[in-house]
Amino acid sequence: MNDTRGDRDGIRIRAGGLDDVALVLGMLDGAVAWMNARGNTEQWGTVPYSARPGGVERIEGYMRDNEPHLAEVGGVPVGALVLGVGPSPQMPITPAGEPERYVRLLVSDREHAGRGIGAALLAHAVEETRRAGVGLLRVDCWAGGGGELVAYYERNGFVPTERFAYGEWPGQVLARRVG
Repeated sequence: MNDTRGDRDGIRIRAGGLDDVALVLGMLDGAVAWMNARGNTEQWGTVPYSARPGGVERIEGYMRDNEPHLAEVGGVPVGALVLGVGPSPQMPITPAGEPERYVRLLVSDREHAGRGIGAALLAHAVEETRRAGVGLLRVDCWAGGGGELVAYYERNGFVPTERFAYGEWPGQVLARRVG
C-alpha cells in the first residue's frame, strides 16, 4: 500500500502500514506531552502512549488490521488516521445498524498544529468512505474538558449522536453522512 492521494494545501495522504508504527507512536507520545503541558491529564493520562501496557500492540493491530493513512508535508509524516469498519471492540458504543466506516485513530504531530492536518485526514476519511460505497462515517472522542474535541469534529461536518462512558472517561460518538 504505497499509493498517495491528493494534495490539500501541501498535505499529501498516503496509505500506511506496520512500517509506520513507530511514527504513529511518536505522534501519540507527543500528543500526550502536549496535552499534559496544557493541564489536560484526563484525556489520555500522563504516561506516554508507547509506554502504556498494550499501547504498542494496540497500534500494531490498528496498522495491521484496519486501514491506516498518513499525512505528509514535504515527505515528512505529520499525521495519522486509522479507519475501521466499526468502533473498537472495547468501547461501549451502540452498533450503527448499517454499514459504516469508523475513525479509530486521528492524531497529528504537534509541531505542525494548526496547519489543517486533522481536517485533511478527515476529508480523506470521507472520500474513502464514499469510495467504499458506504454512507456513514462515525468517530468517538473524549467529551471532557469543555467539549473542545467534540466541537472540532462538529466543525469538520460531524453531528453528535450518543454519549457514553468508558470507566470514568466521558465519550461522545459523532456521525457524518457521506455520499
